Amino acid sequence: AVPDITNVQVQINAEAPGYSPLEAEQRVTFPVETALAGLPRLAYTRSVSRYGLSQVTAVFEDGTDIYFARQLVNERLGEARSQLPEGIEPAMGPIATGLGEIFMYTVNAAPGSGHTPTDLRTIHDWMIRPQLRQTPGVIEVNTVGGYQKQFHVTPDPAKLLAHDLTLRDVMEALAKNNANVGAGYIERSGEQYLIRVPGQVSGIADIEAIVVAQRDDVPIPLKQVADIALGSELRTGAATQDGQEVVLGTVFMLIGENSRSVSAATGEKLQEIQKTLPPGVQVNPLYDRSKLVDKTIVTVQENLAIGALLVIAVLLALLGNLRAALITALVIPLSMLLTITGMVEQGVSANLMSLGALDFGLIVDGAVIIVESCLLRLGEAQHRVNRALDLQERLDVVFKAAREVSKSSVVSVIVVVLVNLPIFTLTGVEGKMFRPMAFTVVVALLAALALSLTFVPAAVALFVRGRVAEEENALVRWVKRKYEPALRFALTHRAPVVGAAAALVVLAGLGATRMGSEFL
Repeated sequence: AVPDITNVQVQINAEAPGYSPLEAEQRVTFPVETALAGLPRLAYTRSVSRYGLSQVTAVFEDGTDIYFARQLVNERLGEARSQLPEGIEPAMGPIATGLGEIFMYTVNAAPGSGHTPTDLRTIHDWMIRPQLRQTPGVIEVNTVGGYQKQFHVTPDPAKLLAHDLTLRDVMEALAKNNANVGAGYIERSGEQYLIRVPGQVSGIADIEAIVVAQRDDVPIPLKQVADIALGSELRTGAATQDGQEVVLGTVFMLIGENSRSVSAATGEKLQEIQKTLPPGVQVNPLYDRSKLVDKTIVTVQENLAIGALLVIAVLLALLGNLRAALITALVIPLSMLLTITGMVEQGVSANLMSLGALDFGLIVDGAVIIVESCLLRLGEAQHRVNRALDLQERLDVVFKAAREVSKSSVVSVIVVVLVNLPIFTLTGVEGKMFRPMAFTVVVALLAALALSLTFVPAAVALFVRGRVAEEENALVRWVKRKYEPALRFALTHRAPVVGAAAALVVLAGLGATRMGSEFL
């Protein structure tokens, strides 16, 4: 839809449960930022420290390969882990950009279905999210809302004291009794029988039966010293729709992928996933990037179509010859094909900025000069011989007419190309936004120039047959009458006109100092 202006960045996220913003800054954020200092091509770092969360963003110079940048960051993170508190594991964010959020959806419970926000979150995390991440081009699926299911063990201090136990004893018992252990195998009759001790808990009853300690050969199960119940993770936000709590999912696209294709594939995948969900659970798309792109394409199509029709109408009115106007208008689709070929080869995306900047009037400018000269010379030649010209005669006349004005045609296009060249010097956000536009315009103009010097004269010689009007039509004569006074003034007052043009150039040079962020 629009150019992606995101810089090359790598995010490092670290969960720090229970840490205040100050503690997260001092004990997590600062060590990570310090470890990243001095990386090759690193532009700057910025960070955010919140309750229970530390986020550091490393921004690299434009042109840096994202995978190279992530490799550098990963190496430094290995060094930083030794300086972080125990249990803090920083991890890099997804390989996505600021425009990576291509699809959003909600997981709802139908009225009367009995599904709680905890159920919806569990269904999303264990059924929907894993399947969506298998979609080609999807790098991450984020979740907001609902309650993340947890088993809460709440020890009773009085009971712990009565049995001479501590919180450490409870934690060690939980850790040791929630694992499967393998013990090799036994061979019998040419077969192997695996020996294993399944100790992984599967519910509240299993947790309650865990033995914390023994007193006088009497086991003390966990339920005697603690309360075990279902609970949820402490959360700091929620998602609602129409006043009802829902689970919100956001799909992120891998950098460099086609957002329209990936979002369309995501929508199809969600329809397949819907068939596997429990009754009463619905997945509803909220935002689909492919629809935005489709609407953008329709907008560009309408603008280009209207522009092409207006150009054809003006050409027909000025040239006064239907075949000549159609030949000139054919430069538009042919130059567009060449332009799109160049965009594909150079990896320039077709979006509202790059395609919306095309001006078909400029594209056919060189062709109009050639066609008008050819029509004029063909009319004069017919007047001399007083008959229609054959093919060889038309070829000779068109060749001379095209050669006569070829320099004017080339200059008219080159001037417009030169106007766009400074845009290629823009960097940063401005460069990412406007360079594709300048590239598209320049390639389209050069393609049109090549066509005006080759295709247009040949087409005029082949298809403009019969009698050609020997005089200019009334519209052209009226335009000339209006233009001639201004032209005569410019020629008779050369010094003021050239001086005014030079002053404009100086002012433009002074304005160039405002390029950069203020250019936007």
